[in-house]
Amino acid sequence: MANFFLDNKDIQYHLDHPLMKKIVALKEQNFKDKDSFDYAPRDFEDTMDSYTKVLEIIGEIAADTIAVNAEGVDKTGPQVVDDRVIYAEGTTKNHEALTRAGVYGISLPRRFGGLNFSLVPYVMSCELVSRGDAGFGNIWGLQDCAETLHEFASEEINAEFLPRINKGDTCAMDLTEPDAGSDLQAVMLKATWSAEKDCWLLNGVKRFITNGDAEISLVLARSEDTTTDARGLSLFVYDKKHLAVKVRRIEHKLGIIGSPTCELVFTDAPAQLVGDRKMGLIRYVMGLMNSARLGVGAQSVGISEAAYREGLKYAHEREQFGKAIIEFPAVYELLANMKAKLHASRAMLYETARFVDVYKCYYHIAKERKLEKEEREDMKAYSRISDSFTPLLKLFTSEYANEISYDSLQIHGGSGYMKDYPIERLARDARITNIYEGTSQLQVVSAMRGVTTGVYLSQIRKYEAQVVAGENSKLLSMLKDMTEQYEKSVKLVTGCDGSTPDYLDFHARRLVEMAGYIILGYLLLIQSGECEDYRVSANVFIRFGGAKVKGYSEYIANFDVHDLGVFESLKGEYL
Repeated sequence: MANFFLDNKDIQYHLDHPLMKKIVALKEQNFKDKDSFDYAPRDFEDTMDSYTKVLEIIGEIAADTIAVNAEGVDKTGPQVVDDRVIYAEGTTKNHEALTRAGVYGISLPRRFGGLNFSLVPYVMSCELVSRGDAGFGNIWGLQDCAETLHEFASEEINAEFLPRINKGDTCAMDLTEPDAGSDLQAVMLKATWSAEKDCWLLNGVKRFITNGDAEISLVLARSEDTTTDARGLSLFVYDKKHLAVKVRRIEHKLGIIGSPTCELVFTDAPAQLVGDRKMGLIRYVMGLMNSARLGVGAQSVGISEAAYREGLKYAHEREQFGKAIIEFPAVYELLANMKAKLHASRAMLYETARFVDVYKCYYHIAKERKLEKEEREDMKAYSRISDSFTPLLKLFTSEYANEISYDSLQIHGGSGYMKDYPIERLARDARITNIYEGTSQLQVVSAMRGVTTGVYLSQIRKYEAQVVAGENSKLLSMLKDMTEQYEKSVKLVTGCDGSTPDYLDFHARRLVEMAGYIILGYLLLIQSGECEDYRVSANVFIRFGGAKVKGYSEYIANFDVHDLGVFESLKGEYL
């Protein structure tokens, strides 16, 4: 039997990371649950054994069920029947297999029926599922809604909804509208308090809602009359049992076909307020979006893994001019670059997941007791680095998922363009990753804070201190040169004449990507001591990353602030 966890030593490497001891200690809080729940771990080794066993179960389902059903789901897709979504047959089988295995809601507290797993193994499960079928990865990954409820909803709401998620009830986050996509502060779906029904009633339309007909939905709605900005928005939880939301249609998409993307009509839909009024977008949805971006990172890495393996397999099997095409430099260089990007993506994914894990553990501890001074400082530090790494993660992993899928299809040649091979589906599925949950351009906007505040440079210095010279001397020297170029570029751009505010935004992507190439390069270099495979990836990635950083640095150095006018002139052009 195939298993997507056991056949991937890279995932297992990240599960064994030294920071997991700190994460488990914070998550289990001296293993206090062991006396109340017979399945609670008794020590660190017991915890890691549980993580491993559950990931093996999910890895087997991902390989033997989800991946097997992927092509059929892609062909048929979901349908709307009597205002309700009917999943494709394969999607239903996937969901039933994971529900029977009891692995939904694994990160939730045991008092709500969860396994109290840390975030890292949950993110790993998202990668495994997405490798099998990225479309179903969306349905699985929307468990993030449960974590948002756990963080911000009342104990009564959590007691009502969270145990249902553990039993397989699906979730959705109903945020965007026809006139409010990325600009969520423009949301106008109306929430009105009904004294008669003792609940909020929701009215309006939502569009582009992933898994929109879910059993449990988090809905962003305008609760304050006369407002038009973020301060008038609140977050609500809606239960499908009320049947007050109709699915108007399912969007006809390029990829991730099995994931129903719905247009919804709310008509006096009863809902409960999550947390405080007016904080829906400002606090709760921002937290939800950060979790979703981590999920898209996992989805992207899952697609990248599947696409790389398809390309490698085909390169070994396909013969031209009397030999397998993997023997040609043009092909094996392509594969080497693909693998380096895959390893770099995964390294960034789990580095970010670990940082978020520590922060969230402290957050939940703080709800039970006052944190000590050192704990508060630690939480603040991990919160800051998490906020900076999350958009960088989403930017790089989604762009690399597209590049790896594109290159894998190229290796397949004309055959890859046909539906006879899975790479055609993977290439289509990858395309959405750098669009939804915030486009790559919006990730750059978020990540720029890490540039201007020095968060990235500070973390780069920490990585630099971890590297032992010796055989790494040459690559370390290259990374130090890249860092010097990055520092100079940041100073040039941020020190520009303040009368041209667009100048920083114009160079933002170059600066963010420079930081990313250095950070990912260091992560691979630190990892390279484990085996030859990682050493090769570190060598490949740092070399092409160095070329990118040098190119960006020279572009910025030779770009006069007045040159911006050349590009600004395009604003007045019409096609």
